[in-house]
Amino acid sequence: MWLLGLASLMVSFAPSYQQFPRACANQDALLSKECCPPWEGDGSACGASSGRGWCQDVEVTQEPDGPQYPFSGLDDREKWPLVFYNRTCQCAGNFMGINCGDCKFGYFGANCNERRESLRRNVFHLSRAERVRLVSYLNLAKHTVSSDYVIPTGTLQEMRNGSTPLFADVSVYDIFVWMHYYVSRSALLGGPGNVWTDVDFGHWAPGFLPWHRVYLLHWEHEIRKLTGDTSFSIPYWDWRDARGCDVCTDELMGARHPQDPNILSPGSVFSSWRVLCSRPEEYNSRGVLCDARPEGPLRRNPGNHNRNVVERLPPSEDVEFALSLTDYDTGATDRTANMSFRNTLEGFGDPRTGTGNSSHRSLHAAVHVFMNGTMSSVQGSANDPIFLLHHAFVDCIYEEWLRRHRNRDFFISSKDVGYDYSLLLDASKYQRLSESIRPFLEELWGVWGWLALAAVVGGILSVALAAVIVHTKYKYGGFTWLHARKWRNLFALPESEPLIFSPDSEETGYNYQSTM
Repeated sequence: MWLLGLASLMVSFAPSYQQFPRACANQDALLSKECCPPWEGDGSACGASSGRGWCQDVEVTQEPDGPQYPFSGLDDREKWPLVFYNRTCQCAGNFMGINCGDCKFGYFGANCNERRESLRRNVFHLSRAERVRLVSYLNLAKHTVSSDYVIPTGTLQEMRNGSTPLFADVSVYDIFVWMHYYVSRSALLGGPGNVWTDVDFGHWAPGFLPWHRVYLLHWEHEIRKLTGDTSFSIPYWDWRDARGCDVCTDELMGARHPQDPNILSPGSVFSSWRVLCSRPEEYNSRGVLCDARPEGPLRRNPGNHNRNVVERLPPSEDVEFALSLTDYDTGATDRTANMSFRNTLEGFGDPRTGTGNSSHRSLHAAVHVFMNGTMSSVQGSANDPIFLLHHAFVDCIYEEWLRRHRNRDFFISSKDVGYDYSLLLDASKYQRLSESIRPFLEELWGVWGWLALAAVVGGILSVALAAVIVHTKYKYGGFTWLHARKWRNLFALPESEPLIFSPDSEETGYNYQSTM
């Protein structure tokens, strides 16, 4: 049953997806439990006048929670979003969003009837211009306050059931940092220190991969809205067999600081970023939610992690073992699951034996541990932009497993929501080679104009020099002035020392290979 639930989750759950629309973060909406904002196109709730959607009662699954969460009615995330809203926009056709003003993933245009498939590519196959664009878009998202969403700084009980709304503004990027914190935070049972830590609504269970898939889709969607660039796609970092963090350069995700190895180089735009929601122990001790206050710089010291937990970045054979497992999940469908593709890819199953609850971390979890900093905290990990590239590759592995084992009856393929991965293209090795060398060809094309200009200038100078020579011939009567000795004397300079090598001087002991 949970497999079917995950399939429907991809479609029905996407519009709300643990976000708080700014239009509904007020007393009226909270007390009425209705969040049906008007669509700007016609001014009607959910764009109903244009047939885009309607305000309807929310339907949630009636399946019970797993044994890992033995409570009911204590956490605001239970049966999401019923604690806050029980009526929301239910969109028709290819429309989605808080007011049905957006297009479903994979659709574009004013009427959402243009089907397009985007391609997520290896970050090292991007051209220099594309890498600059990626970093610029991330930085823009980090420094632009979200116009559509806010975050709650208190529980519904602390809001007095909606009478006293408690919300805060954050950036477009930090909305997603908060979302990842919120889905994985401890359950607050009331009062300082009274929390349930053995729960995570986005990890340690079958929903891990579908949840992060929709998370990345929403993130990609918001970047496109912010920039107006509908061609933008999240690139992936293929970390298999990498000897170190090869995306940790100032051109990409930020190099190591030369004086402090725990923070980023001042040459990276990410060195000025401030993290939030990265101190779960502090929130738990106080029994409160993260309030989105800045908590210091991004921290990262890749490779200087606990080697008893993670030996190195994941090798290819570990990925291949996970892909060979035929069952998506098994047993208790948690960290103890044996021979489970999900648990092995998530990093709690041994990638050599398939045994669950391993004392070592592998694959997905190993990369988080390897980064040794902000990325190593589950709740705060999305603060680090490497998170996006890392999870895009985890999603790529997930997609490859789906295609190998024919699970379309239970899961939705990436192609069905509008994207594919260059690594998974049904292409010949020559097409793959073309994909990998494309950025270098683009770089060459970028300098081609300068090379052509240099050739033209060189030609003009050659013609000019020839003209000078001809003119001089007539002026001085032939080319006798070009006699070698006269030529050398014409440009001779006074010397305090003999040349390193000259036919007119004896060998001095230094030659053209000298480094002195």
